[in-house]
Amino acid sequence: MEVKFSTNGLVQAVVQDVRTNKVLRVGFLNGATWRRIEEEKIVYLFDEKRNESILVTGGEYNKPLELSSLIVGEGGEAVVILANPNGSTTGADQFLGNKSMEDLAFLSYLQDFIEKRKREMPEGSYTTKLFTKGVNKIAQKVGEEAVETIIEATNGTVDQFIYESSDLIYHLIVLLTEKGVRIEDLARELKARHKE
Repeated sequence: MEVKFSTNGLVQAVVQDVRTNKVLRVGFLNGATWRRIEEEKIVYLFDEKRNESILVTGGEYNKPLELSSLIVGEGGEAVVILANPNGSTTGADQFLGNKSMEDLAFLSYLQDFIEKRKREMPEGSYTTKLFTKGVNKIAQKVGEEAVETIIEATNGTVDQFIYESSDLIYHLIVLLTEKGVRIEDLARELKARHKE
């Protein structure tokens, strides 16, 4: 997905800890700052008042945040910068794998974006159409996608199964949003049920 900078040359950016999903900073990027992050693999934000890129620091030793991943939101209108506040990690963090954490963090970001769609209801957006039709229609879509997922699980390829499962998760997150529930609430419920 390509970043779409606004008319003033900026795009909104959220800096998150790749391991905890905690939001560390919120700010903006311009084209030069975006390129600098990609090249140097550390996190910068653009300071409008000073008209320059500012190094973002944090963590236990207030060191520069190392870039883990750049995620461009739907429509290219926002960016999530997944960062490692403490530099290279070993032990448990390495065992978990930052890539897996990045991928899971995207589900939280996706719901943030869906909530934004619900607030703004932009014309022509598929998500807007779902919210306009209400909870019954959204729930029906979740059911339809569940059936399609089952069909692909029993008769389709792995790629088709992943595709339909992704549709199911997307529509489920829309339904969660309509009901005022966060995907993290599901994670907490599953965590409470979990037994070693």
